Amino acid sequence: MVRALDQSESVKDKVEQCAADLSSVNAVLKEEITDGVPIQEVERALGLSEEVEVKVQQCAEDLATVNDALATEIDERINLEHELSKSTAALSHSRLRERRARHLSLHDAVTGLPNLALFTDRLRGGLAQAKRHGWRLAVMFIDLDEFKGVNDTHGHDVGDRVLQLVAKRLEVFVRGGDTVSRRSGDEFLFLMLEAKDEANAASFAAKIIDNVGEACEIDGVTHMVKASIGIALYPEDGLSPEELLKRADTAMYAAKEQKRGSLLYSQTGAA
Repeated sequence: MVRALDQSESVKDKVEQCAADLSSVNAVLKEEITDGVPIQEVERALGLSEEVEVKVQQCAEDLATVNDALATEIDERINLEHELSKSTAALSHSRLRERRARHLSLHDAVTGLPNLALFTDRLRGGLAQAKRHGWRLAVMFIDLDEFKGVNDTHGHDVGDRVLQLVAKRLEVFVRGGDTVSRRSGDEFLFLMLEAKDEANAASFAAKIIDNVGEACEIDGVTHMVKASIGIALYPEDGLSPEELLKRADTAMYAAKEQKRGSLLYSQTGAA
């Protein structure tokens, strides 16, 4: 583009010179017509006119070359902008796919809740905060009673819709920093930050049980599921995610067997 513009400036200079030469020729010829001038001056003017004609022809050819070069440059720039636009769109699409892939790798496909991997990561972060600030922390292992009957009788599509409804009910209890997760099947996990004491955690679990136990209306059919919850507290019941998850699981099975709704690990007799 710069080269073509330089050529254009050169053509401009030549055209200006041709205009000056033509002006000189016209002046001489005008004098010859009006006052008469020596034949030699006329011949010189005519010769100069021929030279100007050659220069004008050359300018026209140079200008055509410049125009062709500019057209080529413009086409190349349009093509470059098009390719750049395509590359930018492809990059944006690729980043969107990466974000979606990352989201899917860390969230449950049915409920959209964080999966076990993301829950464990957040639990590690919560434990670091609890240790730093001297907080208690509760891990709740939630299992749905009677859910297998829903799946067996009404099919997995209805079962998935029940899981989605339960997930929304659990999300209602999420406070700043808390996390609810679908572990697998009909099992969920709840991370309760800043649990004041055992009574506070048990009261919180009781509210979850009441909410989850409400009727699920799907396509005019009422489905009932209940929750059994096992609770493990930091630091009393464990210092690591693995310990707390294992002990919350133990407490959940004890709560299910005893039909007590929720049970603290300290109440299982295994502590």
